[in-house]
Amino acid sequence: MSRFRHAVKDRDQHIQTLRIACAVLAFFLLFTCAGWMLAPSKLTVHNPPDLRTGSTRPWWEVPPLTVYSFAFYIFQQLNAWPKNGEVDYSAKINALSPYLTPSCQDFLKADAKKRGDAGELTDRVRVVYEVP
Repeated sequence: MSRFRHAVKDRDQHIQTLRIACAVLAFFLLFTCAGWMLAPSKLTVHNPPDLRTGSTRPWWEVPPLTVYSFAFYIFQQLNAWPKNGEVDYSAKINALSPYLTPSCQDFLKADAKKRGDAGELTDRVRVVYEVP
């Protein structure tokens, strides 16, 4: 009988501990929900300046590609000759031909031929660092 003397009291203490733990968890849940509701709904991300929207943009909006940035990327790729300009310039024109108009491709091939005949591209190395 002595082993059951404090059984009811221990059970009540355990139930009280569980109630306190549930109350603490409920408090954290309410605190988290309040923080979620009070969080700013229009978060902005700072990105490189854009003349249309300034330097901030909502986090869910993907910036549109511009013709200028695409053309600048192609220009950088065309003008990077890591080993020999005479070989690399023509290879870059051929590699980027799907992105070039036929008239632009003809112009660049004529430019490469003219520069190659003048000896301007022989053993010439040009490294263009990409600027985002």
